[in-house]
Amino acid sequence: MALRKLLLENQLVSQHLRRCRQMCAQAAVKVENVNSTKHTHFGFQTISEEEKTKKVHEVFETVADKYDLMNDVMSFGIHRIWKDIFMQRLAPRPGTKLLDMAGGTGDITFRYINYIKNLNQGVNEKSTSVTVADINQAMLDVGKQRAERQGYTKDPCVEMQWLCADAEKLPLPDECFNAYTIAFGIRNCTHVNKVLEEAYRVLEPGGRFLCLEFSQLPNSTMQWLYDQYSFQVIPVMGQLVAGQWKPYQYLVESIRQFPNQERFKNMIEEAGFRHVTYENLTLGVCSIHSGFKI
Repeated sequence: MALRKLLLENQLVSQHLRRCRQMCAQAAVKVENVNSTKHTHFGFQTISEEEKTKKVHEVFETVADKYDLMNDVMSFGIHRIWKDIFMQRLAPRPGTKLLDMAGGTGDITFRYINYIKNLNQGVNEKSTSVTVADINQAMLDVGKQRAERQGYTKDPCVEMQWLCADAEKLPLPDECFNAYTIAFGIRNCTHVNKVLEEAYRVLEPGGRFLCLEFSQLPNSTMQWLYDQYSFQVIPVMGQLVAGQWKPYQYLVESIRQFPNQERFKNMIEEAGFRHVTYENLTLGVCSIHSGFKI
């Protein structure tokens, strides 16, 4: 009787130990999964990298049809001047092959086409080549509609392609463009360094990288005033004009999370670009960053 009782107790202990080992193994797997999940920022939130891609996609899916209108409202139309200066700094020539990344609605692309046309002064030859790329198909759809309305799609002098693609892994061969632009888009990418590496890869030797992005104001008082406007006014505008608060709350938070001018300059150099410079516009509200593949 005593022996049977002892055997039963040993069996119960063994079962308990097995359950403990199973629980520990499950816990270890969970911890490993948590530790292996890489995190990043979405505005001021900390989320997984995979989740950020989905959330950014949702933001631009939501605001696509009001995107250009809100740019006018938020910047009082100044974004048009910034983009004009941006194109002047690029100074493309006939024969330039441009990749306009995150260019869904076509603002930079249309300026590029018009710039080349003005240089040609009515010469009837196909000298304008541009690929408009964006990760969000809704933004590209808006750009296509604008291109049709403005007559670019029927222009025999314009070679235009639309590509839905991730800036971090472009489905494009090496060294197929000699100019790469990205305006107000790189801060929304999860891995900015990968975007820069891809830009370097698809550019020909001698090709130019040009980025227009919101920056930090060097004057602390002006930065404080700008912050008050950004956080107190822009989300309200988003609600009133576009019926959306959260996307514009994210947009202003994403600006504050983006590296300042010097840090971003260093990142561009680390990707391999040379002769890297930046130019502040409107006291540093945004900056034009330039680099060459030598």
